[in-house]
Amino acid sequence: MNTIHAGVLILEPQTAVHAAAMFPVLSDPAIYEFENSPPESMTWLKRRFSRLESRVSPDGKEQWLNWVIRLPSGALAGYVQATITRGGMAHIAYELGSKYWRQGIGGTAVRVMLKEITANYGVREFAATLKAANYRSHALLRSLGFGTTPSGQQSALDCEPDEIVMYRTADTNETRVAHETSRYRDSG
Repeated sequence: MNTIHAGVLILEPQTAVHAAAMFPVLSDPAIYEFENSPPESMTWLKRRFSRLESRVSPDGKEQWLNWVIRLPSGALAGYVQATITRGGMAHIAYELGSKYWRQGIGGTAVRVMLKEITANYGVREFAATLKAANYRSHALLRSLGFGTTPSGQQSALDCEPDEIVMYRTADTNETRVAHETSRYRDSG
């Protein structure tokens, strides 16, 4: 798993060592407006990160790729992750502390992760499951070329009644996404 440089941002492979810096980021109550809850404790988070270091599911059918997002200041802003299935599909997710929203950090981090897993893990399709009410994630994913899931794909993806799945292929809007600008522009 590579460290990824995205302009002034660095995506580092997530390890248990990152738990101490990520605990306050992931304890931000604003990021749980639509679902989930903060980590139970620092010990719980460290154990979770330690389990994810295997980079593979217990049954060996999925690759688990997780990166923390390091800012120029050295602080961690959040994480991006991809669960890759044997068929070349990646289910992606991301979480940023609320003080880092609306600065281009999330879009840049997800964009470079998509490039990385396309180039180095053979991913051709991406899916993201989100609460239908989560307007921030919806806007971020749309800006990266995600749209509604094709009807044939929707039935294969598990989601709750209040969730939607957004989808794109590796070549969907690739040129536009690669040239998208932000304060944290990808340098590669």
